Amino acid sequence: MQSVFSEIFSLLVIAVLLVWIFKRINLPPILAYLATGLIAGPYALGWITDYQEIHLVAEFGIVFLLFSLGLEFSIPKLVAMRHVVFGLGTAQVLISTFLLMLVAIMFGTSWLSAFSIASLLTLSSTAIVVKQLSESGELHTRRGQLAIGILLFQDIAVVPLLIALPLLAGSGDQHLLIALLIALGKGALVCGLLWGIGKWILPRIFNEVAEVRTDELFVLTTLLVTLFASALTHFFGLSMALGAFLAGIMLGESQYRHQLEADIRPFRDILMGLFFVTVGMQLDMTFVLMNASWVILGLLGLILIKCLVIKLLARFMGESHKDSWSTGLMLCQMGEFGFVLIALALQHELIASSYASLLIAVGVLSMAVTPYLVDNNQKIARLLSHSEKNKQSNNENPTFKSELENHVVICGFGRVGQTVARFLKTEAIPYIALDVDPVRIREAQAAGENVHFGHVKHKEVLKAAGIANSRLVIITFADFDKSMTIINVIKQIADKVKILVRMKDDSHLGELKDAGVTEVVPESLEASLMLVSHVLFMSGVPVKRILRRVQQERKNRYGLLHGYFPGENSDIASSSSERLEYLHAVALTDDAFAISKTLEQLALDKKRVDVMGLRREGREISQPLPGMILQCQDILVIRGKPRQVERVERYLLEGD
Repeated sequence: MQSVFSEIFSLLVIAVLLVWIFKRINLPPILAYLATGLIAGPYALGWITDYQEIHLVAEFGIVFLLFSLGLEFSIPKLVAMRHVVFGLGTAQVLISTFLLMLVAIMFGTSWLSAFSIASLLTLSSTAIVVKQLSESGELHTRRGQLAIGILLFQDIAVVPLLIALPLLAGSGDQHLLIALLIALGKGALVCGLLWGIGKWILPRIFNEVAEVRTDELFVLTTLLVTLFASALTHFFGLSMALGAFLAGIMLGESQYRHQLEADIRPFRDILMGLFFVTVGMQLDMTFVLMNASWVILGLLGLILIKCLVIKLLARFMGESHKDSWSTGLMLCQMGEFGFVLIALALQHELIASSYASLLIAVGVLSMAVTPYLVDNNQKIARLLSHSEKNKQSNNENPTFKSELENHVVICGFGRVGQTVARFLKTEAIPYIALDVDPVRIREAQAAGENVHFGHVKHKEVLKAAGIANSRLVIITFADFDKSMTIINVIKQIADKVKILVRMKDDSHLGELKDAGVTEVVPESLEASLMLVSHVLFMSGVPVKRILRRVQQERKNRYGLLHGYFPGENSDIASSSSERLEYLHAVALTDDAFAISKTLEQLALDKKRVDVMGLRREGREISQPLPGMILQCQDILVIRGKPRQVERVERYLLEGD
């Protein structure tokens, strides 16, 4: 007991010091955990010689990570991503395995050893990539979605690999095929079982727990559900992480998603750190130094092959050069399940111990460089795609070209930008909006808004928006430094155009005026409505007239201000803003439940959402009649609270 205590204490001391040092020099904590394991492991100070027990506990970090990931992905999203998961993911695993297997055979290994080596190198690190994407806010970008889709298929592919490797060591192809079919049957059974539990049992359990209003019970229930799902898949011979992911998907549809994620995060982060410590313990620096050339060659070969395969496959599926390179850079490392497969291959004598040491060294080093590659994937991808597309930058060369004249250019399509656009639309004033939130842009474009992706600090983007022919430019985000950068660019293109800037206060009023801004609107002026009512009252204006004018002003303004298209970083999406309403564009597919039904039959008002408009064949119908029959490819714009909008979307598409 004393030995275990001292081992854990020494790990904590080293981890705390290294995490602090690494954060001070702006390095990710993952590298600090790897260094902790390297220092305390059997190949350095030797404070911990048997890390297997610690590794078993640390594997729960992956379980909780996959549970958190499942909370982010609803079943409709997974269905929508099926082409990425089962198309791009399948192609990546098969082609990468084939190429890496050829390389291994070229170096004189048998085909069984080559297959074992290639299959474990094909897998990427879900733990590192998801953690880095979450911290950098790129989880919901297109490149993030591509990476997650491939990782999901890789996690699924772990199951047949765990079954195949032992069978390859001592069984024929017939037994292998039968075992794989049995594994697929088990997978289908456990998925169906977890789906039923998640749909009919878990919501009732969490409703009861929520009514008790005890935080401890809610946390314990969350842990119990996660571990139960993991144990269930483990009982059927499948990955524990897969069970946790499925449980997360089931609970991701519930109203408790944000609370569940907050409760599980401390356990996930601590155990994930412990997992990376155990990974670092497996690195033998003596072996690395003695075989440095082979380790570097293996590391560079792995990164090059996986990055190129993913990039080419993503381009073949129609993704942009930049997103394709970014996805390849994110997934070019060896994954945490690779270490499990190394141990399994060693146990069944599929690979030699020297190969195992080399693979561990390559795996740990590839994990070590991954945080840098993920954090800087856009910069590197921009350089690589720069040379491919005749030195065109993705940010500086927009895919749109505005033909508008005497229009308004809106920089930023958040809540303020959408409000401005709504008033301009009412007055039939042409406008074009620019934003960098892909989720918000997709939603707004589906509803017929003239909004495009583009960084407004780039000249080419502003030129494409027709700023030289515009009557006014509105900067809607209250950031002084960013606004000054944009103003300078605007003045280089169109010196005479009027510029309206939003600020939190008037502290930078003089500087903005000197820079050429026509008007500055401080947010503090929003309080002027109440101030004016007091001024009018003290000036002798009758109270009834003041109230009537104030009420009319509030009705005209705040009635229209209700409802916004949420973005991936929108404050509307936070749990603290549940009382706010937002807009959502629902595209009716060929098999949607609402097809051939009228709005009156659907009775959406009883589900507490409002129909704000209908878009059909490129034509916008602002006030659709109750008797209007919905058709295939109609886009219905609805407004309501987040949970109600999500519920109505499922009702329109699925009918339940």
